[in-house]
Amino acid sequence: MFGSPIAILGLGYVGLPLAAGLARAGNEVVGFDLDERVIDGLSQGNSHIQDISDAELAESISAGLRFTSTGSDLHGFGAYIICVPTPLAESGYPDLSFIEQAGALIASQMRSGSLVVLESTTYPGTTDELLRPILESGSGLKAGIDFCLSFSPERIDPGNPEFKVTNTPKVVGGYQPCCLEAAASIYTELGIEVVRAKGLREAELSKLLENTYRHINIALVNEMVKFCNPLGIDLHDAIRCAATKPFGFQAFYPGPGVGGHCIPIDPNYLSYRVRSELGYAFRFVELAQEINASMPSYVVTRLQDELNEHSLSLKGSRVLVAGVTYKADVPDERESPAVPIAEILINRGAIVSYLDPYVTNWQIQGSQIARVIQGSLEGGQFDAVVLLQSHTDFDALDFESLAPVVLDTRGSLQGAAIKRL
Repeated sequence: MFGSPIAILGLGYVGLPLAAGLARAGNEVVGFDLDERVIDGLSQGNSHIQDISDAELAESISAGLRFTSTGSDLHGFGAYIICVPTPLAESGYPDLSFIEQAGALIASQMRSGSLVVLESTTYPGTTDELLRPILESGSGLKAGIDFCLSFSPERIDPGNPEFKVTNTPKVVGGYQPCCLEAAASIYTELGIEVVRAKGLREAELSKLLENTYRHINIALVNEMVKFCNPLGIDLHDAIRCAATKPFGFQAFYPGPGVGGHCIPIDPNYLSYRVRSELGYAFRFVELAQEINASMPSYVVTRLQDELNEHSLSLKGSRVLVAGVTYKADVPDERESPAVPIAEILINRGAIVSYLDPYVTNWQIQGSQIARVIQGSLEGGQFDAVVLLQSHTDFDALDFESLAPVVLDTRGSLQGAAIKRL
């Protein structure tokens, strides 16, 4: 065990699994969140995160996990791990206000010898240039001398049944070597491999590198699908063939756009840092962002073309959007491309309904979108179906019976009348 109380600040899809895992490993853990509804629900044994079941939460609470929204409850802890959101502001620049708030709170409660770890994704330099001064000025302590400061990027993949926080290697970087080892000692409590980075910036960059790699490769196949269709080439089949090569190739697939917190947002942190500090563009990222952001419009254009082939107009057509979360079999709607696609459809006069077992309420442009229950589906109910997410619940559905036009943006459906991107 770590030997001192551990505070986890931020109880979302990163913080809650970490808090639960550390508690089950025998540590004294307190989860902190400003949202009192989240705290009340967790305290009553109700998990709001898909990756933590109520049974797992109950086990963690039995092991001693506690929750609070009161900052003074974190006074004098041995370690503080920051797992707060880092969204993009409306300006498109990183919004680090949640890190600043967490840092100010910790500075008022920490003691000499405390360890502070930042897990929130951000650009290289944030831990040293932003968080460290907040901690030092608020506490009167010095990093690397009076307290330890580290960065360890989260690697949570929501809904992944195989890789969890307890079996995914953890990258750790420290302000000083002693800081690195202090942070490593916590993560080894989870029984996972700890990968030691050279420093804070290397650890911060590693997370952005992982997601930028995916962002750029998704953009590559998204651009390819646009010319493969008019050339009469099945890109999915080409990818299937290429993936048989046992070296030098990893399969990525086209889709309606990118969603979630990581891919649409994280590479922009790196692009921002390069542009603001060095004065030039990270062209790969900015081009990838442009391509991936263009996919919702491309999806609607493809749908309109398919409707025209059936002598139907997009305006006035009954369109069923199937799957509105950003990822299959998860309830997470963050940055889902379903939103801009629905907005374009509505603005062009389509009558939009949606089908998703994970989303009971969906609003677009302030208006409620009609939800269709899977058991109530009838043949010929729609003019078009657009599959945006391949939920397992959809496997038994005969989409071809629902509408004359079925556009599969994920390449997961089979059928003579199914059209792919």
